[in-house]
Amino acid sequence: MSAPKKLYIKTYGCQMNVYDSERMAEALGGKGYVETTTPDDADMILLNTCHIREKAAEKVYSELGRFKGLKAANPDLKIGVAGCVAQAEGEEIIRRQPMVDLVVGPQSYHRLPAMEEAVQTGAKALDTDFPDDDKFDTLKARSKAKRGPTAFLTVQEGCDKFCAFCVVPYTRGAEVSRPADRIIREAQELVETGVKEITLLGQNVNAYHGHEGGLAGLIWALDKVDGLERIRFTTSHPNDMDDALIEAHGTCDKLMPYLHLPVQSGSDRILKAMNRKHTAESYLALIARIRGARPDLLLSGDFIVGFPGETEEDFEDTLQLVRDVHYGQAYSFKYSTRPGTPAAEKPQLPEDVMHDRLQRLQALLREQQQATQAAMVGREVKVLFEKAGREAGQMIGKSEYLHAVYADAPADVLGRVVPVRIIEDSPNSLKGVLA
Repeated sequence: MSAPKKLYIKTYGCQMNVYDSERMAEALGGKGYVETTTPDDADMILLNTCHIREKAAEKVYSELGRFKGLKAANPDLKIGVAGCVAQAEGEEIIRRQPMVDLVVGPQSYHRLPAMEEAVQTGAKALDTDFPDDDKFDTLKARSKAKRGPTAFLTVQEGCDKFCAFCVVPYTRGAEVSRPADRIIREAQELVETGVKEITLLGQNVNAYHGHEGGLAGLIWALDKVDGLERIRFTTSHPNDMDDALIEAHGTCDKLMPYLHLPVQSGSDRILKAMNRKHTAESYLALIARIRGARPDLLLSGDFIVGFPGETEEDFEDTLQLVRDVHYGQAYSFKYSTRPGTPAAEKPQLPEDVMHDRLQRLQALLREQQQATQAAMVGREVKVLFEKAGREAGQMIGKSEYLHAVYADAPADVLGRVVPVRIIEDSPNSLKGVLA
């Protein structure tokens, strides 16, 4: 019996890419591959790329350049590029880096086994289509191997919103929702392997329509899965937070009190330029409704500073919105152009202006996050322990609010939800004792 081939996957970007990488590894497992943690001994290297960050394509080409020595030492090594940069660049990747054997977009990775067969014959394989066949139907069932207590589960892909700064509609395509019965079956399979918490993923997850009750209906269906203890979802759009989903936050015990709801700007003028289709006022009213349903909800958000045309007054509107909302966690970035998007054609703000605004925004967000963490001291939370800590006898997990919590605890708490009293806060974690 021949030794298994080794597959090294490097994953960039969002949680959906993490999920996709798992499925790609499973697909290639049927061709005799097992995963390795280093590219040095791999028979195939696969970069699962993200196009969201600045100069994403150039970073991929730079990463590929690091593998030239490995390819020279092992001509049989196969190198592939997957994900959103693959979708955007296509044949250009092979033209610029001839050592690349395989390029596959995020909607075509179920075709990886056939593509792998082709590259073994010396051919180049390229597939950046938006195929009619459902990749989730084509992929084999999830592995039954023992897993950690948390897992991602893609339920929706693509986006129809066409925000002026975003490439997702071009790299992931139009909004598509998976049928609820298949999602529930996959969730049951995950629970059978030890998973206790599932995060539902989508580029615009609350636009999910594969269940007659939308995302809320799917959550209530998953609520009935025995052994599943926690449900989360990300990433949401304010315009798709319907009444049923808001109500679920207050009534579904398995739905955790954490919501990532990007706003991007607090200026109505900039929101209109971004094609966001909501206003600062409508966003604030929505937050009030959600907190009315779940008062202890921890809110997270996304912000872009320095969008083309943003004035100091526009930026001050963003700071005021942050003060009004009070975020427990948030992500903020300087605007950077994405080729092919409407905003890329507009005059860009000076770098020093964007940098200054980002620093001011992040200082305010950091202050709010630290205040939120400090307010947890003395409270009892429920922690799903996920792994051992750095120190002997220490275990680490996540609270229902997605805070990282560590505590001295026996190893048998792994995979269990345990009450913990918080005794100390720090910028990125909380210390607790078993209650």
